Amino acid sequence: MATLAKGGRDNTMGFFIRLLGNVPFLFIGYRLYGVEDMGRFVPAIVIIEIMALICAMGEKRGLAQRLSEGADADGGSPANLVFDGMLASLLFSSVTIGVLLAFPVLMFPSGTSSDYDIWIVAAIPAFALTEILLAAQAYRYDIATTVRTRAVVEPWTRSIAAGAFFFIPAISDGGLTLAFLASIYAGLLTAAWPFLRTYGLPSGWRPRPRYLGKMTLRALPLVGADVIERGTRLLDVFLLGQFTSPTAVAIYFFAKEVASLPQKLKSSFEPILAPVITKNLKTGNLGAIASQVRQVGFWIIALQIGIALALAIPGEAVMGLGGPAIVGGTGALALLLMAEVVASMAVVSEGVLVYIAKKRNLAISIAIITLQGALTIVLIMLVDHFGFDEGFNAAGAAAALLLSLGASSLIKALLLKKLLKAPVSNLRWGLVWATGPAVVVGFAFTLLPEWIELLIGIPTILAVYGYVIWHKGFGPDDRVLFRKNLGASAPS
Repeated sequence: MATLAKGGRDNTMGFFIRLLGNVPFLFIGYRLYGVEDMGRFVPAIVIIEIMALICAMGEKRGLAQRLSEGADADGGSPANLVFDGMLASLLFSSVTIGVLLAFPVLMFPSGTSSDYDIWIVAAIPAFALTEILLAAQAYRYDIATTVRTRAVVEPWTRSIAAGAFFFIPAISDGGLTLAFLASIYAGLLTAAWPFLRTYGLPSGWRPRPRYLGKMTLRALPLVGADVIERGTRLLDVFLLGQFTSPTAVAIYFFAKEVASLPQKLKSSFEPILAPVITKNLKTGNLGAIASQVRQVGFWIIALQIGIALALAIPGEAVMGLGGPAIVGGTGALALLLMAEVVASMAVVSEGVLVYIAKKRNLAISIAIITLQGALTIVLIMLVDHFGFDEGFNAAGAAAALLLSLGASSLIKALLLKKLLKAPVSNLRWGLVWATGPAVVVGFAFTLLPEWIELLIGIPTILAVYGYVIWHKGFGPDDRVLFRKNLGASAPS
C-alpha cells in the first residue's frame, strides 16, 4: 500500500503540472487556429492514439506480468524482454501506417487543413514505444519518468510548438500536426534516457519469431482491454467526426479535454498498480488485492469528485476560455465529468480482471463499447431530427458515455467481487458529506463575474471539498497518500 501511495502521489502531482501545460494548448488551438481547424485535427489524433495503443501490444500492463514471470526463455536480461515488445510494436506500427496512408479518410473525414497533416501517422511508433518504455520503468517503481514524460514534456512541448509554428508562415497551416509530432517524439526521448540507465542495452538479444508469435497471441486480450478502455473515451469523438460537422467535434473535444483532467487522476495509479497486482497474484494473495482495489478506488473517486465539482459548477466560464462558439458545450462538460467519476470503479476493477479473467473482461468491454456506439448514434440522430444546435450533439455523445461507463463499473465490480471473494466497492458516506458544502459554495460563485469564478471560485470549491473529505472521509490508511515519509509504519 505504501508503494501504491507513493506512486499515485507522484503521478497525481504530475496531473497538476500537466493541467498547466494542456490549458495553453487548448487556448492556442481554439483562439489562434480556430474551431474549424481544431475540428479537423481532433479525429486524426483519435485514430492515431487508438492505433498506437494497438501497436503497443498490451505492454502497458502485459510487460509487468512478463517481467514478474521471468518469461525470457533464453535467460537473457530484462532488457531483452522489453526489446521483444518494442520489436513487435515496430512491426505492427509499420503495417498500421501503411493502412492509414492508403485510407486517409479514416483520420480526416472532413478533409485536411494542410499538406503536413498526413505526417501525423509518424506519431504511431513513437507513441507505442513510449508506452512500453514507461511500463518498464513503472515495473521498477519509477513513476517519476511517467510524470516527466506525460505531464511535463509532452503537453508543454505541444503548447509551445503550436504557438511558435502559428507565426511561421511556411508551416502555420500544419502547426497543430507538427506540434503534436514534436510532443510525441520529445516524450519518447524523455522515456528512453532513464530506461537505458535502468535496464541498459540488451545482452545477446536477437529477434525470435516463435517467441514473438506466442507473445502476440498472449497479448491479444490485453490489447483488446487497453484499446476498448481507451476507445470508450474516443469512440464518441470519432462518431461525431463521421456524423456531424467539425464545429460539433471541436465543441465536444474542448469539453472532453477539460473533463479528462479527473481521468488523468485515475490513470495516475495505473502504472504502479500493475506491478503490485502481478506480484500479489504470483503469491496468491487475493485478500491483499481486494484491499488494494478498495483503497485505490476510494483515493481515485475522492480526488475525481473534487476536481469534477470545481470544473462543472463554473462550467460556462470554463468553456468560455475556448471562445463564444464553445460555450454551447457546457452541458456536455457536466455530463462528461459525471462519466469520469462513475468510471473510476470500472478502471480499478479492470486493472485486476485483465490478469485473472481476461476473456470475460474483454467480452464485457466489447459489449459496453458496442452499447456506447449505439447510444451515441441514436442520440445524434435524435438531435438532428429535432433540429437542435451543435451543443446538443455534444451533450448526446456525453450522455451515451455516461450511461455506458456506469454499466461497465457496475458489472466489472460485481465480477471482481465474486472472483476475489471480498468486497471491492470504493463508495463511502464521506464523499456525500464533502460534496454538499462544495456545491453550495460553488453556486454562490456563479453569481459573480466569470473571472472571479475561475480565479477564486475553483480554488475555493477545492479547498472546501478537501477540508471536509479530509476530516469526514479520510481515515489513517487513506492519509498515507499524502504522507511523504512512507516507511515501515505505512499500512500494508
